[in-house]
Amino acid sequence: MRDIMGMMGKVKEMQAKMEKMQEEIAALSVDGTSGGGLVTVTLDGKGHMKGLKIDPSLFKEDDVEILEDLIVAAHKDAKDKAEALAAEKTKALTAGLPIPPGFKMPF
Repeated sequence: MRDIMGMMGKVKEMQAKMEKMQEEIAALSVDGTSGGGLVTVTLDGKGHMKGLKIDPSLFKEDDVEILEDLIVAAHKDAKDKAEALAAEKTKALTAGLPIPPGFKMPF
């Protein structure tokens, strides 16, 4: 019976740590760039776009398609970085737990 109580305590502790980690991830701010820094996208830890900066040199009629591609590339760069940070935080928290390969946290 003692083992079960100890395990329940560990589960509650892990749950509290997961909630704190989710808050930390949501509060992250990650910049992604493309075009050698001509376009910068800022995302939060959940992948929501919070900012966009475009170098004024790209505001030419002929460059609209290029600009669109650069925005998409910068967004992808920021999202990849945010996912890597979230995975790193999750890995540290779940060290030693038998989590199957490829499992993604639901946040």
